[in-house]
Amino acid sequence: MRDLSPPSPPPPPPAARMSRRAVLGFAAAPLALAAPAPALAATTIGGERLGRSGVQVHGGAGLPRKLSAHSWLVADHDSGEVLAAYNAHQRLAPASTLKMLFADTVLDKFERTRTHRVSDAELADIPEGSSLVGVKPGLTYSVEQLWLGVFLRSGNDAVHVLSHMNGGVAKTVAEMRAKARDLQALDTRVESPDGYDHPGQVSSAYDLTLFARHGLKNPDFRGYCATRTADFPAGAGRTFQIQNTDRLLTGAWGLGTYQGIIGVKNGYTTHAGNTFTGAATRAGRTLLVTVMHPEPGGNGVYEETAALLDWGFAQAAAVRSVGALVDPLSEGGVKAVPSSTGVPVKGAAGANGSAAGGGSSWALASAAGGAVALLAGGAYAVRARLRRKEATAGEGRHRG
Repeated sequence: MRDLSPPSPPPPPPAARMSRRAVLGFAAAPLALAAPAPALAATTIGGERLGRSGVQVHGGAGLPRKLSAHSWLVADHDSGEVLAAYNAHQRLAPASTLKMLFADTVLDKFERTRTHRVSDAELADIPEGSSLVGVKPGLTYSVEQLWLGVFLRSGNDAVHVLSHMNGGVAKTVAEMRAKARDLQALDTRVESPDGYDHPGQVSSAYDLTLFARHGLKNPDFRGYCATRTADFPAGAGRTFQIQNTDRLLTGAWGLGTYQGIIGVKNGYTTHAGNTFTGAATRAGRTLLVTVMHPEPGGNGVYEETAALLDWGFAQAAAVRSVGALVDPLSEGGVKAVPSSTGVPVKGAAGANGSAAGGGSSWALASAAGGAVALLAGGAYAVRARLRRKEATAGEGRHRG
């Protein structure tokens, strides 16, 4: 379960690269017709509009038109206002973005200077193919070093050591479920602390954004997710350097560092594809964006996140909120009551929450549009299957 996006070809020379805005088609033109959106979880936590399928936005202009993600959300970190969303509550495999909830649950339990000698038993239950930072049995690590392994390299070995320090994987999973309930992240089902592909493990763009918002209030969480590189113990007094896999933070793979970026967490698994929650601050405003399951390969999850951040910073003053990130119950939040007002659409999610149909960023408003969308959806699905087949040939062993 590597937390790296699938390998990409080397980036073109600077002169040959298109701008992010050009690639993603920023425009205020009318919305394009496309395939119908997948079904949503039956919940309206955060507001009735967030339970609807399709794009939800009120005011503003220039939403990026070429978004392939199955689900995304843009929110103001401080106010909690949701500025725009697409299938906000759709339940999808979260990959290693679920580690944000792990950190929300466990981070405050141990002093960062505490040390721990790792045993073989603590590394025995890591799923095969996991992303690893390189924790070795018999070596002693500080809690800070283990958390750097979690945030920078998405190391499942570091996650499992911290889970065993917390009383075991089962106890940690139970506490993560309780934390999700407190945060009112009701789309989330936790089966493991690391985000690895397990049957039934799902979350949503809305819930992942809740996890990030809550975590960023913690100075340690904020510091770890903003760290670009760190030295990690290799034994015998030696270290090796680890680099954050968040490409908007490091500027890797030809992206360039996103202006004002804070973090937060990326993920990749064979089942989930790419997922990412990012946060950035400009002119005193901090925005959160979550993107789940865009088209596979390349820098897509980061480009779509950057495009939505760009839009949010440009349009925040012109749009009205379409919902809100609710407060945790333990911090005085009003308990939200799920309801069944979500609009199911053909191409429903399976038992594990992954979409059976292709992802689209635009919902249709008429029967005629729906007919066109069904035709477009069929063509999209064929193309998507071909892309997945090609990508899977080189990605099957990479899980995050």
